[in-house]
Amino acid sequence: MKIGMNLLLWTGSVTEEHIPLLKQIKKWGFDGVELPMFDPKGAWSTLSMALDDLGLGRTAVSVMPPGGNLIGETKKERKIGLDHLKACVDACVELGAEGLCGPIYSPVGRLVGRGPNEQEWGWCAEGLRALGEHANPTRVTIGVEALNRFETYFLNSQDQLSKMIDEVNQPSIKQMYDTFHANIEEKDITKAVKRGGKRISHVHISANDRATPGEDHINYKETFAALKGIKYPGWLTIESFGHRIPELAGATCIWRQMAPSEEHIAKKGLKFIRQMLGTK
Repeated sequence: MKIGMNLLLWTGSVTEEHIPLLKQIKKWGFDGVELPMFDPKGAWSTLSMALDDLGLGRTAVSVMPPGGNLIGETKKERKIGLDHLKACVDACVELGAEGLCGPIYSPVGRLVGRGPNEQEWGWCAEGLRALGEHANPTRVTIGVEALNRFETYFLNSQDQLSKMIDEVNQPSIKQMYDTFHANIEEKDITKAVKRGGKRISHVHISANDRATPGEDHINYKETFAALKGIKYPGWLTIESFGHRIPELAGATCIWRQMAPSEEHIAKKGLKFIRQMLGTK
């Protein structure tokens, strides 16, 4: 398994100005980084060269853009969402990212006072299938993320997510496991990971308070044992958020300082994951 660091702890938009940060992350000992891709237009070629020079692998994370929604009631919403995701896949190719992940079906925080219906399920499967057909030749793997019930009404559990992935039935469309959301939604961690099984292409290691993994109450011992049980080979990416970036603080509802510093989260989190893997 490889250990990555999500750059959302520092920024919602990575540019050439963040290359010194990338160098620091490399010095701390990470295998790679995860770049936010909320806008598929970016300096991806420049960043790709910088990451290659540093020997850092990379993945990307995205969400639905303004006006986009794969399960929206209008064709326009669904088209905006799908076009955005296809552009993100193309940007991943330019960046040299091996995967794109995130809740890429409905806007984060969109709640409608009910659960999902069959029509929305069909729209999501249709959109992800089209995305898969676009991504299959690129070797970019898509890790669809389930969110907790307070952030979406659509896909909340690994069981729901596995059913969706099976219905889409595209080799590039996989599922993601996130310890923060699973801590809220799953009744049994081992069963949840086993249910995802070989469908799981990406893992976010995220503390229950969104700060430092290992300084929280999530059952990581069971989580890592379950991942080893399915012989998961991919990224373990630390996803943490702070309060210094207004647009992210609002989205994640973090209004106070949750850790001494971003460096503390990264370095302590990396050390903890290595301990869990037995590779100090």
